[in-house]
Formats: sequence, C-alpha cells, structure tokens
Amino acid sequence: MSPVNLFDFDLAALTLYCERLGEKRFRASQLFQWIHQRGAVEFTQMSDLALSLRSKLSGVANIAPLAPRSEQVSGDGTIKWLFDVGGGNAVETVFIPEPQRATLCVSTQAGCAVGCSFCATGHQGFSRNLTTGEIVSQLWYAEHALRKRLRRDARVVTNVVMMGMGEPLQNYTALVPALRVMLSDHAYGLSRRRVTVSTSGVVPMIDRLRNDLPVALAVSLHAPNDKLRDDLVPINKKYPLAELLGACKRYLSAAPRDFITFEYCMLDAVNDSLAHAHELVDLLQNAEATRIPCKFNLIPFNPFPGSGLRCSPRERVLQFAEVLTRAEFVTTVRKTRGADIDAACGQLAGEVQDRTRVSQRSVRMALPLRVYPMSSAKHNPTAPERQETPA
Repeated sequence: MSPVNLFDFDLAALTLYCERLGEKRFRASQLFQWIHQRGAVEFTQMSDLALSLRSKLSGVANIAPLAPRSEQVSGDGTIKWLFDVGGGNAVETVFIPEPQRATLCVSTQAGCAVGCSFCATGHQGFSRNLTTGEIVSQLWYAEHALRKRLRRDARVVTNVVMMGMGEPLQNYTALVPALRVMLSDHAYGLSRRRVTVSTSGVVPMIDRLRNDLPVALAVSLHAPNDKLRDDLVPINKKYPLAELLGACKRYLSAAPRDFITFEYCMLDAVNDSLAHAHELVDLLQNAEATRIPCKFNLIPFNPFPGSGLRCSPRERVLQFAEVLTRAEFVTTVRKTRGADIDAACGQLAGEVQDRTRVSQRSVRMALPLRVYPMSSAKHNPTAPERQETPA
C-alpha cells in the first residue's frame, strides 16, 4: 500500500488519522504545526514527537510536497514557479510582492475546462483536478522558500488567491480542505478576508461554498449581457447572468467581506465601449431591483499566442472606469505584474496533457468574437480620463 501523503489532510482529517493509529488527538496538531509552520518534510525532524510515533508514521505516511521544475523572477519582483504534478502535467504558481501585502496566486487544476477566450490556460484544455495536497503544497513551498530567501521567521505570504490555472469550484472536494489548511491557526493562520476564491460562475458551488466555508469571492464577469458573455465565458450558457448575480447576492449573507469583486478583462473592440460600461452599471444596479454591493477590478488583457485578441487602449480603460466610478462603484485598474515572465493575469499556461481535445474543437476560438448591440441605445456619453488605481 502506498504511503499516505499528509499534505492531503486538513486538521480534522489528520486528527482522525492519528486516532486510527492509536494516538491521542493533540498529536495531530503537533504534526500539522511541524509540516505547515516549520516546513518539516521528515518525521525525524519532529523532536517533540515520541520516537514510537515517528517510527509508526514512517511506515505508513510521508510528507511529499510538489517539486518545482523551474523558477522565473520578473523585473518587478514577481516570482513564477512551475510545479510538476506528474503524468506529463505541470502547473504554475505566482508570488506577487507589494508594499502592504504579499499575494500568492494558486492553481487548482491542470488546465481548465471552462475555456474562456482570453485565458491562456483555457486554450490548453483540461487534464485533471489537483489533489488537496497539490493545492496546499504550492503555498507550503512558496512560504518556506521565501522565508529562507528573505531570512525571515515570520509569515511571508499574507494573501492567497485561487486565480491560477483552473476553475476552483469545479474541484470543490479538494478545494475546501485546502482552504481549511490555509485558514487554520495551526498552519498558515490566514483570515477568511485574505483568502479569495475566483470563479467563472459555477452557481451551485457558489451556494455550497457560502454554506461550507465562505471566504472572499471574486467573479470573472467580463461582459454586461448574456450574448457577449456566452462567447467570452462559455459557462454562462449553463449559468446565465441572472442566476449568477442571484448567487452573488446570496453569498453576501455569509461572506467575510460586504462586497463581491467582479473581474472584468478589457478587450479591445469586444467589451470595452462606454455603452458596455453603462450597460454594466444598469445590470448591477437593477439586479432584481436591488443594487449588488461590489467592487470592479478592470484587468488590461495580457496577450498570449493564438488568442486573436488585443488589450484595450489605456484611455478607453480609464473612460470605462470613470463610468463605473460615477455610478458610485469602487473601481480599480489592475496593475500588470510579471508580464515579462508570462505571469500576468490570464497568461498562466504550465504544461497540460489535454484530455478535452481542445485543439480539435478550437475553430471557434480562431474566429473574431461577435460584438452584440447594447440592450439600450440611450448610452452615448463621453467621459474624462481618471488616474489609475492599482488593485
């Protein structure tokens, strides 16, 4: 029988495992702290565990983090790691240092089955879900590698965002235990406000996350109407905007923050007109006659080979932001980080043995995106520039 990888356990599961081995419950907390807080990978390092327990564990369990295949460092300090997850697959993880926080962008799948037109991961297709251990291991490696590099004993990573490769809510069974590890005071001690799950809009799982473990929520919106969003974010055909916004409103009742973050990738001549901006305002202000508390994060498109898309001109991005700001929506324009190492938003590709044969089904992606008329013709204003506000 293969040894059990203790990275796959949250604290509750590790406690049950220790009890099955005939050990007391507090041993699980000791193990958890050694692995996640101290970075131990050998049971011999765990000096306060009984020798008999260390011997017992060495026969049935191991501590097996992901192995980094490569590391790239951007001129702006962003770091991208490529992790081997076996079977010809590798996933990417990105560390983004900022003056007031240090964010880790974590992958949850090898590839992605959603197939958003502006995302490099989606163009690769999908291979498999990551395990809980593979998700947690990305944080473990980054945290302890950075502590050594920076010669720090205190925690380095302050925020985690599930915005790497994959749709987190389509890997729910592995995601939730991984979140519990990140939130545990015996591990990384992150608050629910500082852990964000980003989703393309898997409505039933948004509701489930609200009930099970509500953390900060970001929704990849990218369009103000269903016709355009069907093209940009294909999952919209299954869960259209009315259903998605209803789930967002329900989520707020349990969320650690009093707003939802809406991500909006700015695509030249596709979704970036002032009419689109006004339609977006109408959508969010009139969602079932109740304004949804939210923040908009406008993301300049980061090009990648084969996308056939261009980034909106800066002036248009700022004018789009001005429309949202005048409607009293908090709006930021995300500062591009790590573009010189293909680590910017939407650029993560890794390596994927595609099981979905996306290359054989991607004729649609090579065609120009259809641009649909607005639902209302009344919006034709111009707006002055505004200063960029980094996310």
